[in-house]
Amino acid sequence: MAKFSIGVDYGTLSGRALIVNNETGEELASSVYEYPHSVMSECLPSGKKLGYDWALQHPQDYLDVLYNTIPAVLKESGVNKDDVVGIGLDFTACTILPAKKDGTPLCFLPEYENEPHAYVKLWKHHAAQHLANKLNAIAEARNEPWLKNYGGKISSEWAIPKIWQVLDEAPEIYDAADTFIEAADWVVWQLCGKENRNSCCAGYKEMWNKRTGYPSKDFFKALDPRLENVIEEKLSNDISPMGSKAGGLTADMAEKLGLNEGTAIATAIIDAHVFVPAAGIAEAGKMLAIMGTSTCHMLLGNEEKQVKGMCGVVEDGILPGFFGYEAGQSCVGDHFQWFIDNCLPASYYEDAKSKGMNIHKYLREKAEKYKPGESGLVALDWWNGNRSCLVDVDLTGMILGMTLLTKPEEIYRALIEATAYGTRMIIETFREYGVEVNEFYAAGGIAKKDPMTMQIYSDILNLPIKIAGSDQGGALGSAIFGSVAAGKANGGYDDVFTAASKLGKVLDTKYTPNPDAVKVYDKLYAEYKILHDYFGRGANDVMKRLKEIKKSV
Repeated sequence: MAKFSIGVDYGTLSGRALIVNNETGEELASSVYEYPHSVMSECLPSGKKLGYDWALQHPQDYLDVLYNTIPAVLKESGVNKDDVVGIGLDFTACTILPAKKDGTPLCFLPEYENEPHAYVKLWKHHAAQHLANKLNAIAEARNEPWLKNYGGKISSEWAIPKIWQVLDEAPEIYDAADTFIEAADWVVWQLCGKENRNSCCAGYKEMWNKRTGYPSKDFFKALDPRLENVIEEKLSNDISPMGSKAGGLTADMAEKLGLNEGTAIATAIIDAHVFVPAAGIAEAGKMLAIMGTSTCHMLLGNEEKQVKGMCGVVEDGILPGFFGYEAGQSCVGDHFQWFIDNCLPASYYEDAKSKGMNIHKYLREKAEKYKPGESGLVALDWWNGNRSCLVDVDLTGMILGMTLLTKPEEIYRALIEATAYGTRMIIETFREYGVEVNEFYAAGGIAKKDPMTMQIYSDILNLPIKIAGSDQGGALGSAIFGSVAAGKANGGYDDVFTAASKLGKVLDTKYTPNPDAVKVYDKLYAEYKILHDYFGRGANDVMKRLKEIKKSV
């Protein structure tokens, strides 16, 4: 009799569950739950105002995802709980929260419910940028060898700057917290009743290395004497490898979810990284771009190379036996949505409605009529800063070449092209530092639903593009790890490579470069690169000066 695994994928605005047949890879049912508290960037539930560049969440939303989606997929699929053998989960990262030693988040306690630092700091919480800058300067001055494994810069999105911000601005919260833990690991804790920290989050977001551990106590002391023992006091040296079993489902959780006590729970993984096995990728040189509100670029390598501006390289960080490389772009789908929400005339909406068309599709139909270079526009894709390869959240967006004849669809296309140029910059940087990128895969809603964008990417990258097959790549990847946690003897798999080969999916759809378009885009990319370096590498810091003026006002 077939056995099944459940994958739970935690995104920025919602969480979803997917139930998968472990024998066939059939995806039987999925369910999505929108976070009631969404992203708190302006105020707490109490109304207390937040500062500039804050992004918080409420951990109750994460529990509610489990309580709502897992019973829903069980009901819809008709799968008996006795046949569900494993659960895996992934999470946006670094998303971190302070908790007591029993796992209770500080924001659950009445005395801290009005304290901003007691809540979850979402991955895109950038209010600790000044501390990330200080961390990078100190690490560089000390010639810390591990810094190059993160492209030479630690982002404000990562754990230590966020924890340091708590210590700096709310030391009473720092002292009250027995631990700071990734939301991914916190949810696993709630499921199996014991703390378990995954090597993916620790490696990419907390500066941990499989061979050398964390940076030295002397380094943390150099940041702030109060941080000297931050690893032992607030984090952990006990790190679990990817593909391992974290524990079994507790009796209490089993009752709430409608599953059996003891169901295998996999060690958590970062959301982007889990897409790799979901696309059936299990060898070096194949880059996978997970395209959503932002884009993460995943790449397997056979050796460790230090690439400037990458997010990180972690041994066994994506799949065991490989060095997993990560890069990313902070604004992709968000980029396009911003334009549609703010820059279209009413006549476009009216015309789209009269034709019974979605506004995105309507705009794409107009934009795809233009040839590469026809608009005379080039844009920088930094509406939410630059993650790779500049690692600078204080950079902002730009469009060059507009005239009184410029149409909205031309700007829309230029913004799409800008994100493809950003991806090409990442690929060329990897190659420059000796990391091969031979094939390109894309996953996510944009990849599956937007042929125009994918053709633009193929032309700009001058690479064929294959499309991951699942609409729920994150949840499928998590289900794959759930099946490995269960093990072959219980109806799962004993290793992630076998599971990925059986359950991973790639569509027959393939985009190939148009030679004529490639020639034009090579010229446009050269202009993009000039602007990228001029505004991004310090020749002209006007974007940062404008941001400072905005803050002062």
